[in-house]
Amino acid sequence: MNRKQLIKKYINYFKKQGHKEILNSSLIPENDPTVLFTTAGMHPLVPFLMGRKHPSGKRLVNVQRCIRTGDIEEVGDETHHTFFEMLGNWGLGNYWKDDAIRYTYEFLTKELGIDHDRLAVSCFKGDKDVKKDSEAAEIWKELGFNEDRIAFLGRQDNWWGPAGKTGPCGPDTEIFYYKGKSASKGSKDPSGSVPKKFDVEDDNWVEIGNDVLMQYVKDKDGNYNEAEQKNIDFGGGVERMVMTLNGLGDGYLAEHFKPLIDKIEELSGKKYEDNKKSMRIIADHIKAAVFIIADGIVPGNSEQGYILRRLIRRAVRHGKKLGLVNFLENVAGVVFDIYDDYKHLKGNKKKILEELKKEENKFLETLDKGIRNFDKVAKDAKRIDGRSAFLLYQSYGFPIEMILELAKEKGIKVNEKGFEKESKKHQELSRTASKGKFASGLADSGLETTRLHTATHLLHTALRKVLGDSVQQKGSNITPDRLRFDFSFDRKMTDNEKKKVEDLVNGAISKKLDVSSEEMSPKEAKKSGALGFFGEKYGDKVSVYTVGNFSKEICTGPHVKNTSELGKFKIKKEESSSAGVRRIKGVLG
Repeated sequence: MNRKQLIKKYINYFKKQGHKEILNSSLIPENDPTVLFTTAGMHPLVPFLMGRKHPSGKRLVNVQRCIRTGDIEEVGDETHHTFFEMLGNWGLGNYWKDDAIRYTYEFLTKELGIDHDRLAVSCFKGDKDVKKDSEAAEIWKELGFNEDRIAFLGRQDNWWGPAGKTGPCGPDTEIFYYKGKSASKGSKDPSGSVPKKFDVEDDNWVEIGNDVLMQYVKDKDGNYNEAEQKNIDFGGGVERMVMTLNGLGDGYLAEHFKPLIDKIEELSGKKYEDNKKSMRIIADHIKAAVFIIADGIVPGNSEQGYILRRLIRRAVRHGKKLGLVNFLENVAGVVFDIYDDYKHLKGNKKKILEELKKEENKFLETLDKGIRNFDKVAKDAKRIDGRSAFLLYQSYGFPIEMILELAKEKGIKVNEKGFEKESKKHQELSRTASKGKFASGLADSGLETTRLHTATHLLHTALRKVLGDSVQQKGSNITPDRLRFDFSFDRKMTDNEKKKVEDLVNGAISKKLDVSSEEMSPKEAKKSGALGFFGEKYGDKVSVYTVGNFSKEICTGPHVKNTSELGKFKIKKEESSSAGVRRIKGVLG
């Protein structure tokens, strides 16, 4: 079974169960600083999981493109991927554990034809705050799972949320497939039979799906209260499922990666079997980079741009190990063939390839500078200390393998343990900084976030009035302290223009305009004059928010009821974001 077949079967099955297909959202989260990228299918749905009405109803299904960056350094093994697709179905206060678990089981066994005897499940074992999820376990028993195939695990394994400090959360129940000897060398199961007891420590058991059961709401005091709206959120990784169901132990041999590996072998003249780690990293990182650039990000020194730059440069480094130079374009071309069902990839192909080529050339120049710097560090030295080695890695992207090779040529040694210590210290600092930076957002739906989000609507309209109708929103990011709004414009705004925009926004606030919403089709929204990007982004129904006679825009974020709640708006900074895109940072007083 290939990825397209799996996705089609999944969407069609849940449509039969009354679910409405929703569109695959951008990798760049809208108005939400909790994460840099869309990390799961539920991420774009957080406002609706918290009670807001979804235009498409209470039963939803889709496949969502995702990026996860927490373990980039792990990419290179058989299963870690930066970019992946997630199957998802949701019940927003509509159906509960019994239906959710039965849907998952029926899809896997009847639609995909998986043998019941190769399946096992895990449920939440409970703790001092929340009771054991015996309810889910009983449903699995009714479906034929005995106690040997049901494991009870703690929060790390079987709990989700909340997305912010407070909000919906609950236990989850995961389903595992026994891949066995056919997919795993050195399997403890030489006979090929499935063990009677489910052992979570046995790598032959692979998780292929997870039902999150949002039973509780965590309040500001840390209490877990029964939720008024109980939600279901199923997630299943397409890559993991395709790999497992095709009896493969290596995800890079599945059809969503194999053509990339074949191209790297062709260009390098080397075999995958002898160069697995480097070829996996190149294939994974280039694929992720193509999708990130397609959603409007370019390489840079902060946030998403920094992650993109890191992925590209790591691919270039490993390409160099295989003797490859100026090769990214050729490998990236394969991604467009594999994912020809993503129309926005083809539409942005020229830009994507240009950005990859530009960043590759820039890094190749940096490599040369790095080698000159290495020569300075190594001059008259008998040993390169860990900090110097790490600075070469951090500043010039030199992997430790390259530093060791250069040092060997000069007959000197490198303090590898010192390098590892500095690297770990840097990773911890980065993680701490990231956690602090992205600790709040729409998931918390606080008053300040709601006020600032509403202000972006006024700002968008004011910018178009002052700078012209060619201005379009290119992204936004909101924290409880400030709003950040990106828009299409090719020059710096004058002080007079900024003042006019501020005056228009504050004029709308002072008029105490009501904020209302209604649902309609994208066609009706466009006809009504609502701002929005009309194309593949929207489904059959959208929410349109109107602010008096000042602003009308398609949106899913939180809003105040009247502009009198906003206070005074001020532009703190106006700067360049990227080519042809400006950025405003603003606050409410």
